[in-house]
Amino acid sequence: MPMNLMHRKLCSSEKWAAAVAEVLPDWLARFELGDDVLEIGPGFGATTRVLVDALPRVTALEIDPASTRLLREKYGDRAGIVEGSGAEMPFEDGRFSAVVCFTMLHHVPTDDLQDRIFAEAFRVLRPGGAYCGVDSQLSFGFRLLHLGDTMNVLDADTLPSRLAAAGFEQVRVGTERKRLEFSAVKPS
Repeated sequence: MPMNLMHRKLCSSEKWAAAVAEVLPDWLARFELGDDVLEIGPGFGATTRVLVDALPRVTALEIDPASTRLLREKYGDRAGIVEGSGAEMPFEDGRFSAVVCFTMLHHVPTDDLQDRIFAEAFRVLRPGGAYCGVDSQLSFGFRLLHLGDTMNVLDADTLPSRLAAAGFEQVRVGTERKRLEFSAVKPS
């Protein structure tokens, strides 16, 4: 999805990668992610950098061809890097032990496409697998950062029912410090 120049510079910066590296390991430790994790929409790869060090096997699915090439150059020897859409994943049913996504769902232009991503995450998860992630919430600074970008912010009040409609159970959604966190489980 399109990102303006300021947004691209921020998300590709070493400062952003260092901030992610500081907080993501503790966040990941809260979940049982298993042995084969799919990351949807890693963009420039700040989260992928952490995931490949923390997890046994990582596959990253990225829709943008330029970002996919960058990810292959950086992490192709440590992770499976696949170009494709989260709304039409090129993976078999029940392949992954967990699916994660970080600050990318607000770049999906419609609720319908977001719902298709939820359904696809459900499909590619093993029974008992977790789908979890973090996304940003609306604020003045967030709106400024997204001038000219696609920005479809998740609604914390409707997200639980949307994840349940995709088939998930044990849905948890919370907001804290201008971010939304969620987790859900595919029934065993």
